[in-house]
Amino acid sequence: MRRLAWAGLILAVLISLFPLYWMLRTAITPGRELVGDSAGLLPAHPTLVNFERVLGLATREESRAAGGSGADLDFFRYLGNSIIYTGLVTSVQTLCCAMAGYAFARLRFPGRDLLFGLFVAALMVPPIFTLLPNFVLVKELGWLNTFQGLVAPSLLMSPFAVFFLRQFFLGVPREVEQAALIDGAGRGIIFWRVVLPMTKGPLLTLALTTAVWTWNDYLWPLLVAPGEETRVLTAALGIFLKQSPNTAPDWTGLMAGSALSVLPVLLLVVFFGRRLVDSIQFSGMKG
Repeated sequence: MRRLAWAGLILAVLISLFPLYWMLRTAITPGRELVGDSAGLLPAHPTLVNFERVLGLATREESRAAGGSGADLDFFRYLGNSIIYTGLVTSVQTLCCAMAGYAFARLRFPGRDLLFGLFVAALMVPPIFTLLPNFVLVKELGWLNTFQGLVAPSLLMSPFAVFFLRQFFLGVPREVEQAALIDGAGRGIIFWRVVLPMTKGPLLTLALTTAVWTWNDYLWPLLVAPGEETRVLTAALGIFLKQSPNTAPDWTGLMAGSALSVLPVLLLVVFFGRRLVDSIQFSGMKG
């Protein structure tokens, strides 16, 4: 039975990793050989020219000679825009949601339970329903093709994040906070110096989740920030594919760009994943 469970687990992992493998395989395949050389596990003539094209290290003539479309992609500019977008939303949203979650967990004020119920109810509203109202608001404010318009809908809070952190703050022993109150600490000091260090695990979990979601966001940045100055990497890759003047899309260039766009998120998860485990062990939290 144990062997069967391990076999099922390994099969599930292989199925999950197959799209990533196929993306990398396509990225190192010459464009002219993509259709004819699709049966093997590895391409017959692997090459890095597709990465050079995406990074702007190849001329348009070299790109077309390699089977590419010759479309331009200012990769590093769009990468920087994605880093700014993701960094702003992740840092500010995590901080604001932590303060809101602590207020719902510990502070008493009129209408607290009703307001929290509205937050929970907001979890049942599909994001697509708020897309058009948010777009109209950003347009009326004159924030199209600006970073403030890009981050406005998700910068300050997320209903899930508030609910998620509130549940963890409820698990913090009240005796610790009461001891700090006896020592003369105010709610602000208790929040910053006592509660937050004890909940590093949930905070890192939420920050990683928010960062990955924001990095992969496509539709909202495409709507409100299609300009060169604010275009993020996900939207740029979609536009890059549509710019292909050939009859067939430039799949090799797109997969090379997609592989490069995955690297920052992968490094983030690898680096902070270890710190997440350490912080959970330090705080004594149990899964």
